[in-house]
Amino acid sequence: MTLTRPETAATPPETDAAPPPRPEYPRPDRDRSERWVNLNGRWDFEADGHEGPITVPFAWESEASGVHRTWLERGVYRRTVTAPADWAGSRVVLSFGAVHHRAVVRVDGALVGEHVGGYESFEFDVTEALTPGVSAELEVSVTAPADKRAIPHGKQRSIPRDDYDGVSFTPTSGIWQTVWLEARGRTYARSVALRGDSLTGIDIAVDLAGDAPEGAEVTATVLGTGETAALTADGSGHATGRIELAEPLLWSPERPHLYRVEVRTGDDRVVAATGLRHFETRGEELHLNGERIYLRGVLDQGYWPDTGLTAPDAASLLRELELARGLGYNLVRKHLKFEEPLWLHEADRTGMLVWAEPAAPSRFSPEAAAAFEAQLPAMVERDGNHPSIVIWGLYNEEWGLDWDIPGSAARAEAAVHAYERLRELDDTRPIVENSGWSHVRTDLVDWHYYEPKLAVWKDFVARLAAGERDDFPVRLAPDFVVDKSLYGSAEVPRSGIPIVNSEYGEGFTSLERAWHLRWETQELRRHDRYAGYVYTEFADVEHEAAGLLDTWRRPKDWGGARPADVNADTVLVLDLVPLAAGADIEPPTGPLALDVHVSHHGRDSVSGAVHAAWLPAGTPVGVPVPKPEVSSGPVTAEPFRLSSAATITVPPPSGPARLLLWLADESGRVLARSFLDAAEVEPPNRRGARPGEFEDAPAPGLA
Repeated sequence: MTLTRPETAATPPETDAAPPPRPEYPRPDRDRSERWVNLNGRWDFEADGHEGPITVPFAWESEASGVHRTWLERGVYRRTVTAPADWAGSRVVLSFGAVHHRAVVRVDGALVGEHVGGYESFEFDVTEALTPGVSAELEVSVTAPADKRAIPHGKQRSIPRDDYDGVSFTPTSGIWQTVWLEARGRTYARSVALRGDSLTGIDIAVDLAGDAPEGAEVTATVLGTGETAALTADGSGHATGRIELAEPLLWSPERPHLYRVEVRTGDDRVVAATGLRHFETRGEELHLNGERIYLRGVLDQGYWPDTGLTAPDAASLLRELELARGLGYNLVRKHLKFEEPLWLHEADRTGMLVWAEPAAPSRFSPEAAAAFEAQLPAMVERDGNHPSIVIWGLYNEEWGLDWDIPGSAARAEAAVHAYERLRELDDTRPIVENSGWSHVRTDLVDWHYYEPKLAVWKDFVARLAAGERDDFPVRLAPDFVVDKSLYGSAEVPRSGIPIVNSEYGEGFTSLERAWHLRWETQELRRHDRYAGYVYTEFADVEHEAAGLLDTWRRPKDWGGARPADVNADTVLVLDLVPLAAGADIEPPTGPLALDVHVSHHGRDSVSGAVHAAWLPAGTPVGVPVPKPEVSSGPVTAEPFRLSSAATITVPPPSGPARLLLWLADESGRVLARSFLDAAEVEPPNRRGARPGEFEDAPAPGLA
């Protein structure tokens, strides 16, 4: 089912005969779907004060689980499982997409494994405990502390409250991703790492498990071309090799070519996927496959109504990428969450770039820092093959570091150590060690800046781009504002490293948020020094109504704005500070002179003229465009260089109206589009100055 209306939320199956929720094979990127059994559906469940059925894979806090209880700290899941009889002679592996937070797993009372960590996937070889064709009881005992401050928990709420309670949400506890059985060979590939960043071939690393990993022969074959590499495992069962490709096809958002590689050892077979792509920093620029790229990103927290961190169905999960693309974005920053491999594979397949990051604890201690780092090997092992992932994030805004990198050598060292650990695990992607603030070891300087006053926003963005400032005000509470620096260490270069604004956005209503999106984004596009941006955010979550879409992924009222125009390769940048949402300017009484620039991030230059025409107030901004009332002279925009201004002078309208502005080439093809709303501004009231009067007021932290 696809989430388009609230009434389509996932619900527990009414009978054992009903199809299980999330029936699809969960690992298309590492495919063993020929022999697997889905264990989602009805399980027996016991917890404090509760006994009855639960629907897996939905957290016990969710409505979809059938339990709908928050702050349970322990629960025991039980169900009968039977591996198919024709799996006799194979090894049987029990896999979990994710369980928050500590899972102890038994089969017929015998312990088969334990895992700690709420977001990683994990598996246990249960061959000795589960005989094919014979039923057994599977038991999963889960501990999920209410006090999450010292464990990685991302945006899940904690008791006692932590410093982030205002931006935290209902917890997701227990089994919250698919559970399944797989049949594998007697000696099998436990993990397959593929890297295509050389752009000419695929580097392969396979870790074997089972009966006889040492010295086992492994064959890796590219499906479709037949190109092959023969590998031999060492004494620890680790095998490496490379397939050099005769006619390599690169992966990019425009042409997301995926290679599927079959890995065989004995009677075991798995098909993994990757792409050839190289993402790197070159001075202050980002480059993909040798070509400069600009990131137009959106932050996505991956929460769902009724189902928490678990998507209700595959169609809804995958549709998120289509929606983000339709809003004009080429990157999704998946915030403080390992998203499902199914979603990442769809990003690979459709060409969406991904900024991936783990969940963090919320208070600092050596134990919390160690728990945070403990996730990283599993993150890279599971997700490192995905060409769509072009940036690894680590900490966010010093969460788990007590907002105190500048004042604490121990906390700064924790961020540096996490960076170095991740760099050891994967040297093929840029890493951001502390997103938004106080960088101490990073490949990108990113910053988070929320500012409701557009004149102040415009000034700060310009001064940061010019290098005149390296700090900005951050409101940590209604009456607590601090100046945060981009730099927490003298070792981070003040120039020569890409700068990305990775969180921004303002406004209380949908109209205001769309207005800020238009004007704040254009100011980021004004400055060629920046390498990209990430708007906050994609969709609402519970009490946080900051999304371009609501919590059901439905469009909001954007007041005529079209996010796809705001986030296009080619956009118009207007030399204007607007007054208020719905009233960018007051209706002019005489000719309106306006300077318009073009920001273009394509491979080749674009040329044309800027046109303008008055429309009735509220007229939708789309195609076809009307006949222009005025046009500029020729304007040319080179890639990644803001054009010189094209000046147009427009006669006044007869009253409130919308001024449509567009760039068209000689053939009339529309290359970029913007608009201005001319309307009377509300007079002052008791709540404060009229819109526009605040524009000269200093922001908190400004001299």
